Amino acid sequence: MSVELETLLEQAATEPAHRPAFFQSLLEADVWALGRSVEQQLTADSAVELTHWEKADGESVIPFFTSEQVLNEVCEAGEPWVKLPVKTLFELTRGETLFLNPKRTTGKEFSPAEITALLDNQGNALTEHRVVEGGQALLMSAVDEPPAQLVSSLTTLFAGLKPVRRAFLAEIREGEGQPANLLVGIEVDEDIEPVIQQAGQVAVDTLPDDALIDLCEVTSQPSGVSHFFTAHITPFYERRWGSFLRDFKGSERII
Repeated sequence: MSVELETLLEQAATEPAHRPAFFQSLLEADVWALGRSVEQQLTADSAVELTHWEKADGESVIPFFTSEQVLNEVCEAGEPWVKLPVKTLFELTRGETLFLNPKRTTGKEFSPAEITALLDNQGNALTEHRVVEGGQALLMSAVDEPPAQLVSSLTTLFAGLKPVRRAFLAEIREGEGQPANLLVGIEVDEDIEPVIQQAGQVAVDTLPDDALIDLCEVTSQPSGVSHFFTAHITPFYERRWGSFLRDFKGSERII
């Protein structure tokens, strides 16, 4: 798991589309932290003393590592450490800032708010999203200059999610003169919620902090938001059916 987690960490550092997979794998992993405990089996209620490091700006962080090998590469020989599940570490350190694989080329800092979101949302750092509902007049339009990184990262994400059939991008506003939000419409074959969570995380990581974005499900409804997408917007992502035809017995190998 440590090798896989380190690979996902490196991928997530440069491509937001890999971050949902990294977060999910992280919460299922065991990690190594500097410190000591008198208990062999650690739980969220265990008494454990963890080492704090000081960053260049003076902020205190708790270092932890993907493997014993990585720990030994950056720490002095003989420093005590404990191995524990990430969920236990996060529960033990709620309210603290943690840093995964510090002093290495690729690392990840976790703020208290991010740790809480990961624990409370089963691996999704996204804490909230809006769902567009009927009953309200909304002005929608095509996006003149779609954010290139957003489109690229979501395309990469959706290509790895079989339930996603198509995805659209538009601008939406609540009235004339009101600021516009980006709106991602996603058409799926199964439950939309896991896809919304992952797409929302990628969107948050690829857009500026002050940018607003909504996500919604595109259905076969003959009017409203879904109809606008399917009738007036060209999807920026569309599933390649050939990749699924290989699953059927006797079908040709289509790539």
